[in-house]
Amino acid sequence: MPGTLLIVDDEPHIRMLLEQSLEELEDAGVRLLSAADGDEALATIRRERPDVVFLDVMMPHRNGFDVCAAVKADPDTRSVKIVLLTAKGQEVDRQRGEAAGADVYLTKPFDPDDLRATAERLLGIE
Repeated sequence: MPGTLLIVDDEPHIRMLLEQSLEELEDAGVRLLSAADGDEALATIRRERPDVVFLDVMMPHRNGFDVCAAVKADPDTRSVKIVLLTAKGQEVDRQRGEAAGADVYLTKPFDPDDLRATAERLLGIE
C-alpha cells in the first residue's frame, strides 16, 4: 500500500540526492514531495498528510526538532512517521530527536540503500 513521502532539507543538492535515492519508490506508487525549510515542511505536512517525512535538523525558520515535536503533538498529524536525517550525530542530539518524537534518527552522510530500506519499511513496502 504505497503512500506519500516528504523530503525536507534546506540544501538543494542534499534534497536532490535524497530524491534520487528514493525515486525508485515512485515505481511502487509512492508520491514524493519536498520542502526547503521547517515552516514549509510543517505547512506541507498539515496540508498533504504524508505517511513518512525525511526531515533535516538544521534548517532556517524552524529546525527539524521543532517541526517533529509540532507534528507529534498534533492529533491530526501525530501518526506521520518522522525520520530525522542530520549531520548531528552526538548522543545528546539523538536523545533530543527521541524526545521530539522522531521514529528514526539517521546521520549524514547517508547510504542510499539504507535510506530506501528505511522508507520501504516505514511505508510497508516489501
